Amino acid sequence: MLPSLTEWLEEDHLAWFVLDAVEQMDLSAFHAGYRADGWGRAAHDPKMMVALTLYAYCTGIRSSRAIERACRVDVAFRVVAANQAPDHTTIARFRARHEQALASVITESLRLCGQAEMVKVGLVAVDGTKMGCPAALAANRSKDHLDEQVATMLAEAAQVDAAEDARYGTGSRGNEPPAQLRGAMPAGSGSPPPRHNWTPPRPRRRRPAHEQHLAERAAREQASDKKLRGRKPKAPVPAGEAKANTSDPESQIMKTKDGYVQGYNAQAVATEDQIVVAAEVTDVHNDHARLHPMIAATNRSLAEAGIAEAVDRLLADAGYCSENNLAALTDQDPDCFIATRNQRRNPQPRNGRRGPLPAAATLVDKMDRKVSIKAGRAVYRKRQHIIEPVFGQIKDARGARRFMRRGKAAAASEWKLLMGTHNLLKLYRQTLTDPTAPPWTPRAGAPAIC
Repeated sequence: MLPSLTEWLEEDHLAWFVLDAVEQMDLSAFHAGYRADGWGRAAHDPKMMVALTLYAYCTGIRSSRAIERACRVDVAFRVVAANQAPDHTTIARFRARHEQALASVITESLRLCGQAEMVKVGLVAVDGTKMGCPAALAANRSKDHLDEQVATMLAEAAQVDAAEDARYGTGSRGNEPPAQLRGAMPAGSGSPPPRHNWTPPRPRRRRPAHEQHLAERAAREQASDKKLRGRKPKAPVPAGEAKANTSDPESQIMKTKDGYVQGYNAQAVATEDQIVVAAEVTDVHNDHARLHPMIAATNRSLAEAGIAEAVDRLLADAGYCSENNLAALTDQDPDCFIATRNQRRNPQPRNGRRGPLPAAATLVDKMDRKVSIKAGRAVYRKRQHIIEPVFGQIKDARGARRFMRRGKAAAASEWKLLMGTHNLLKLYRQTLTDPTAPPWTPRAGAPAIC
């Protein structure tokens, strides 16, 4: 009797957990993309492809070719794939075709964690990390530079045309057969091929926004009769000098502690148990404009996952602090503890720890006092222990330091897939310590191994 692959994996293996989790997920968005009339070549089962993708991302394997190899040589992958071996093209196309459906994995993972009573959103933390993309820093070009290159290429082409016209004549291509062998030529055969014009991406119009920002800043300084703290905003780069990446025009140059990368700013909101409740991607380097969008994304994600509990307190570093952000907070928003300065480099509070604040104190001054007193420091100190390990587990433990596909939409889909599998791994480790924790019925049997 031939041995069964299912006997080669222990009962608590991650592969079984992923298969059980996929059974509880809503996969209607995946099935909707396939024909049901019998036309076309038979496709791989979407449920199997989803399980294969999730297991691969859980184990840190994201390359489609590496996944294909694993389906042939790794027992766990062969069990998840039902002993099939989809080629790397099929895997890559599945990931691109179901971009939006794969982004919903974070919602499904959050729902499963909620059913296991692992989602406690009384205290959450938000932060961003820079993720690279498949584009080189050296591929950034300005519009003026591209216009110069286009002009140079057109000039070179004109010189070649002129030289060939002088050599062969204006009515000849230079490769015609001898006159005695020439027959009737098809109509239009001598017409040149159509030209395809490529227009470089237009630079963003940032100058009006910059001027409005300066006007608002001047109005606040006049109202308070003192200059605002911090550096004055720099003027945007002129349109002709603004650069775009020729490989991924939507990506931007991001500054990190280790240098610069071409990529995106990936945002996440996590609970004290490091369950990710929201994940978004932006092409803006700083975090100033992401506070309220991430609060809205958290509320939306919790509602979609069927979790009624609301966020009570939110922690954020100084990158999210601005007078406008604090002024826009309402009673419906969480109680925010936002740093106003780098507390390592500048440990002194803005207006001292004791005594009443001056009457002209700004919202930033009030927030600084809030996170500087003993009770506020105790709460804010939890921020680093909540959100930073999430990024460490993604980047270091699973090696996901850059996205696999180009474009902001593709990056956002993969970021949510990474965060969704992060939640599944948290739930898996919970089941190892408490076998009764999963919200679904135990596995009734092994998948069909074809």
